Amino acid sequence: MTAPPSLAPPGAETSRAGRLYLVPMPLGDQSPAHCLPAATLEVVGRLRRFIVENARTARRFLSQVPLAGPLQALAMSELNEHSRPEALPPLLQPMLQGEDVGLVSEAGCPVVADPGASLVALAHTAGIRVVPLIGPSAPLLALMASGFSGQSFRFSGYLPQQPAECRDAILRLETESRRVPCTQVFIETPYRNGRLLDALLGTCDPATLLAVVLEVTLSGEEVIVRSIQEWRRQPRPALDRRPAVFLLSSPPVSAAARPRRRPS
Repeated sequence: MTAPPSLAPPGAETSRAGRLYLVPMPLGDQSPAHCLPAATLEVVGRLRRFIVENARTARRFLSQVPLAGPLQALAMSELNEHSRPEALPPLLQPMLQGEDVGLVSEAGCPVVADPGASLVALAHTAGIRVVPLIGPSAPLLALMASGFSGQSFRFSGYLPQQPAECRDAILRLETESRRVPCTQVFIETPYRNGRLLDALLGTCDPATLLAVVLEVTLSGEEVIVRSIQEWRRQPRPALDRRPAVFLLSSPPVSAAARPRRRPS
């Protein structure tokens, strides 16, 4: 078994260590040049080692990036939801020996609704500098497009799949959005989009606003913002197998609707 890396005090970068670059990917089949800045592509192009969620997808992405050497010469290690905790320390060894490494997400930005947070946390503990590179983030782009508050928002990732648990989660998010107030942002596996929309329309208050942002940055991009009442009345967009981000914004209860206190 590989020995764990020697750990430096938190916040102390090991002088001889390489860097961990967080590499974003396009959100669909776009060319990286379409949505990644030249500075990001330049850094990615000179890296020779990557930690990826899926090697096949990563190689397809990297084949479109101007590389300093042949694609076949790149070293790749997989890190995904099936990886065990003991697999993390060995992934840091190349960086502790001075080599820069890229962490590649399946789509969008690493760590955001993707594996990798545990490795990033361990890298900080080991004194390795973590460098996030600029690229598309579906939750943030959807928040921008929705017109909902970006001053206070919460990204909840995937909601529970069981109907009762999903309904409870929706009610909690709606209540929090009304109380704080804040925008609630969450996602779903594309083939379950319709089921989640049904749950939202069957659970939320008619006045709550729901935004559905489909295929953001892609040719089929669609941004739909309606109250729950309007969603119930109007035709629904085609959701099946389209990447989507859902956003809830529940207006505060008006003063007239709040229960009055009894005089003391």
